[in-house]
Amino acid sequence: MGPVPFAEVAKFMLVNPFARELFAEADEVLGYSLFDRFKEAEGDYSEYAQVAFLVNCLALARWVEHEFDEQPAFCTGLSFGEKAAAVHSGALSFADGVRFTARFAHTLDAYFAEEHPEEVATQSFARTPRARLDEVRAELTEQGEWHDVTCVVDEDFAMLTLRKSRLEWLQQRLRALGGMPLYVMEPPLHSPAFGGLRRRVEEEVLAGLSFRDPHLPVVADQDGAVLTTGEQVRNLLLDGCVRPVDWPGVLGSLRDRGVGTLYVAGQDALFGRVGAATRNFRVVPVNPRLAMRPRRRTATAA
Repeated sequence: MGPVPFAEVAKFMLVNPFARELFAEADEVLGYSLFDRFKEAEGDYSEYAQVAFLVNCLALARWVEHEFDEQPAFCTGLSFGEKAAAVHSGALSFADGVRFTARFAHTLDAYFAEEHPEEVATQSFARTPRARLDEVRAELTEQGEWHDVTCVVDEDFAMLTLRKSRLEWLQQRLRALGGMPLYVMEPPLHSPAFGGLRRRVEEEVLAGLSFRDPHLPVVADQDGAVLTTGEQVRNLLLDGCVRPVDWPGVLGSLRDRGVGTLYVAGQDALFGRVGAATRNFRVVPVNPRLAMRPRRRTATAA
């Protein structure tokens, strides 16, 4: 999940039949109009932005299966996308997926406000090979600064979580080494330092939610493991708080299992575009723009 301006998805949410149906169901679960709340929301990771992201990803996944008559062999979701994968795979009902996402947003904000008042954030950056990243990390360690790599996107593309007060230093250091600092995400996720968040999510967010064995195997975004039970998917959502995302590991797992095409359901400006994906797979970006485009159908002869 990255920044998704309301204007970029509003028409899709209103017109696409899969989106309309799911947004109506979400409104019943939430007790308010998700469309209206998302329209007025501030911040990229508000409760309303997170739930709208979930619903739009699921609507696009259902649309592409219907429109292209494709049946996936596996399902995966990265970071916030874990929730969509849990629902689309059948491990979690749509209603419980909406409840989980809304509760998670509240718990996430409360946890960082109470447990990390010094403020921490995640810096994403490209053009930084592992050796150069190791140099930067060694300098932070020498300075006594806590930090964690919380997402590996490609061989020269990663995300580093650290105290917010050190972001400017990190950005300058990366540029000096030829790197390209990109988006800053806050609050962060995926660090062993956030064990308290994992406990809160298990106690407060997952309470009363039911998991079942998925009908579609889920590939874990943390290590590429194939998950086939509801308990495994439940643990995946919990471990997302404390374990880093490993996209190359996911791609390697899919490739080893004979997957050749990736349908990326959602607003994606990152994971489907990096070389680790495009060099090894046919990548189809299934975004609202594609779903709103008239599709020309051609007859085929037997």
